[in-house]
Amino acid sequence: MPTDSLIPLILFMAFVLAASLHGLAASGHFPRGGKASIMETLLLFGTMALVAACAVGGTARALNLIPWYAAVIGGGLSILAAPLVLQWFPDRFVDGSGALAVFAGLSTGLAMLLIALAAARAAG
Repeated sequence: MPTDSLIPLILFMAFVLAASLHGLAASGHFPRGGKASIMETLLLFGTMALVAACAVGGTARALNLIPWYAAVIGGGLSILAAPLVLQWFPDRFVDGSGALAVFAGLSTGLAMLLIALAAARAAG
């Protein structure tokens, strides 16, 4: 693997970890049984749509920066590590809306970093 792909690989692994943590936190919010407010429902589905869009864009740009085999191995390790990492957070945070907002924001920021890095590398 080329050494100039190391930083994008680390960013990609952090991005996949953040998106996986969001998915795990969001899966704990189903089914709500009708006791969720409109704002909670909008936050849940809005962050899910945001993370899904970032997953498409961030992964597409990351594959321009790193070899596919490194992306498969690094992304797989991040997905496997997500349940273990989620246990480090307090239950009150994971079960509340804070986890959804934080993990969605983190995955969005990392996806934007990957997109900017790919654009900078393509420009010269």
